[in-house]
Amino acid sequence: MSSTSHGYARSLHDLGLAAWFGGSLMGAIGVNGGAATAKDPAERARIASAGWDRWTPVNAAAIGAHVLGAIVITGANKGRLSGQKGVASTAMAKSLATAGALAASAYARKVGKTIGAAGSAPVEGVTEPGAMTPVQLADAQRKEKYLQWAVPALTGLAIAIAAKMGEQQQPAEVAQGILSRLNPAA
Repeated sequence: MSSTSHGYARSLHDLGLAAWFGGSLMGAIGVNGGAATAKDPAERARIASAGWDRWTPVNAAAIGAHVLGAIVITGANKGRLSGQKGVASTAMAKSLATAGALAASAYARKVGKTIGAAGSAPVEGVTEPGAMTPVQLADAQRKEKYLQWAVPALTGLAIAIAAKMGEQQQPAEVAQGILSRLNPAA
């Protein structure tokens, strides 16, 4: 690998984002959906919380890998950010999607801890309160119902924007972006 190659950083970036996206989507569908099938309503939130607790350290490592890779890649592309038209705005859009995913992930974890702390309170589903669900838990469940989808939606958006950024590195795109920057009237 040459000194100008950033394959390791790109791998960290892509694998971290893929794990973050895939884990959050699987959690919403598999962990929460699977726990909702427990026969005892008092076990549903506890089972899902146990699954999310096991995923959290892996998710944190995935997020860290993604962010570290993104920092290295951004530094390596600083010339393109200022020299190629459209690259900076695309990078900003991806940064905003990533920041949104970080915020949604952190808030979902906080809300999830409230659900986990409820122990064996009866619920219809992990994100659906029942008639006997305590008020604080029901409030957390209503929030989690949306947060569980916000994380994969935002990380999926970041993946789509990253694909666009890859296309911006094609030689024809680079040439067109630089020429557009040099001659805006063209």
